[in-house]
Amino acid sequence: MSVDSGSTSMAARLGIKPGMVVQELGWDEDVDEELRDSVVELSGGDMVDEDSDEVADAVLLWWREDDGDLIDALVDAIASLAEDGVVWLLVPKSGRPGHVEPGDVTEAAPTAGLAQTSSISAAKDWSGIRLVTPKAARSRR
Repeated sequence: MSVDSGSTSMAARLGIKPGMVVQELGWDEDVDEELRDSVVELSGGDMVDEDSDEVADAVLLWWREDDGDLIDALVDAIASLAEDGVVWLLVPKSGRPGHVEPGDVTEAAPTAGLAQTSSISAAKDWSGIRLVTPKAARSRR
């Protein structure tokens, strides 16, 4: 499937660049396929899953309210993340099934060793929350 330049901008808004290794976690049938396709097209390669040994430049973590423990999922997401990598926590928008309350993310991120930097409308039904390891944690790695 060919992705038009309008949808590749979806991936560009996530900071995806050609040659990046992007790991995808939490895939299910409700994910936004247009966003996924745009990430694959812009990065130039298929996304890797949780079984990959590759170091990821970015992680897309699809997360819904009933998916379990968010802290554990975030810790898993950073396990193979590059030092300057980013985790995009993708959650259903308000009013959509599986919506995650912002307070849940605010509480979970620091416990998992991440800092929230921004939020965007990532796709029609999904919000993206950008999470990074704090600079202090980066220097200790």
